[in-house]
Amino acid sequence: MKRILVCLLALFAGVAGIAASENWLTTVERTPVSHLVGNPDAPVTVSEYLSYTCPHCRDFSMQGDEVLKLAYIQPGKLRLEYRHAIANPEDLTATMLARCGAPEKFPGNHAALMAAQPRFNALRRLATKSQTDRWHYGDKAARRRAIASDLNLYEILERRGYSQAELDRCLADQALADRLEASAESDWAKIDGTPSFAVNGEVLKDVYTLQGLQQAIDAASAASPAE
Repeated sequence: MKRILVCLLALFAGVAGIAASENWLTTVERTPVSHLVGNPDAPVTVSEYLSYTCPHCRDFSMQGDEVLKLAYIQPGKLRLEYRHAIANPEDLTATMLARCGAPEKFPGNHAALMAAQPRFNALRRLATKSQTDRWHYGDKAARRRAIASDLNLYEILERRGYSQAELDRCLADQALADRLEASAESDWAKIDGTPSFAVNGEVLKDVYTLQGLQQAIDAASAASPAE
């Protein structure tokens, strides 16, 4: 009986190890301007061009992210790159906060910001002139701190375990802000709006829904050489 138990435990450990190795959702790579989640050797890479203040991006995130994760990323069929098509200072601030901390924290930060978007977009619409003046004039890091405070972005990330001091250090990274804005300017020359998608480096035209993206992913998968 003891031998049987040992064998069963070994079998369970082996199966668990295989399952863990096949879950690529925990594989996160940070680049100077983006994050990539999934199998680096996946036959398909999708780049999503997104904005944290874009309601359509939020809709896609709420409707499509789990499908992409479970059907494509987790089993290693797809690698997803999050690229930030920054549209305004509020968007830049949210993007810098999303990148705060270790790379593996990014997916959770991203999801939290997208979930909270209706609330902070409402605060954007209700902002007074004195608030927007603080967002657009003066020291750049101070502008971003004002945005984070006025839109309750600090609170969103603090609920994920960050301190305000840690978040302020992230918002003070002007080199990062400059890289993100330069990258966004380049990306906006390729896309018509957000969300937009590229599959294996090719920007998709007139594809803004999960259904259209899935068709492009499946076509790219079928065209990839068999392993």
